[in-house]
Amino acid sequence: MAVVAGARAARAPVPSRGGDWEVDLAGAYRVQAAGGRGRPVKGYKLGLVSPAKQAQMGIATPIYGRIYPEMLLDGEVVLSRLAQPRFEPEIAVVLRDPVPPGATPGVAWQAVGGLFLGLDVLDSIWLDYRFTAAEVVADNCSGGAFLLGPRLGATVPRGPLRLYLGGALKAEGPVEALGDPGERLAWLARQVGGLQAGQVVFLGSPAGAVPAEPGVLEVTGPGADALIARAVL
Repeated sequence: MAVVAGARAARAPVPSRGGDWEVDLAGAYRVQAAGGRGRPVKGYKLGLVSPAKQAQMGIATPIYGRIYPEMLLDGEVVLSRLAQPRFEPEIAVVLRDPVPPGATPGVAWQAVGGLFLGLDVLDSIWLDYRFTAAEVVADNCSGGAFLLGPRLGATVPRGPLRLYLGGALKAEGPVEALGDPGERLAWLARQVGGLQAGQVVFLGSPAGAVPAEPGVLEVTGPGADALIARAVL
């Protein structure tokens, strides 16, 4: 899938080829890893966390992508640096302790140092976000950029997670739809050979992604101040 690296470098989306690649999910993860060879992994993002989305894509588990240090932004998203940006409100965790590959969900949860509001700036190289599971995994799960917002409480909040752009509500979903963070982290640790202290994990979004536009971004959730950022051209 050399096309992935070329399309991302050129910021030029390409059409999906469906199953013509003859690459399974394991092969797609190898493509993903090769795209980041030699770069430190700052964390991971989870995708397709709901059973309905998994069924739609023909798989039975979530998927994950890698987060590299330069992907973590601070307050401003420059849209012209991305090919097809979309916004998703998320919850993220930062790990205080490592999570070994065989950790139980309880042990994984104890490793969490903090819960945060987050924003996932998706950026797929597949035209109009039409892709197979293998294609999106090879493209690092549409990883574009990420923002961490205010810290939440010590327990997983319950209630709506909302995304506003220019003061207008664009997306909304219940935090409870994300499932048990301990289970998610334990699953991820098994897939990647363990998680490290200091890494950040974006747990997915309970709301649909929305096309990116310039303006003031605001992510709100129960029990925290809002994440406020700005999207510019």
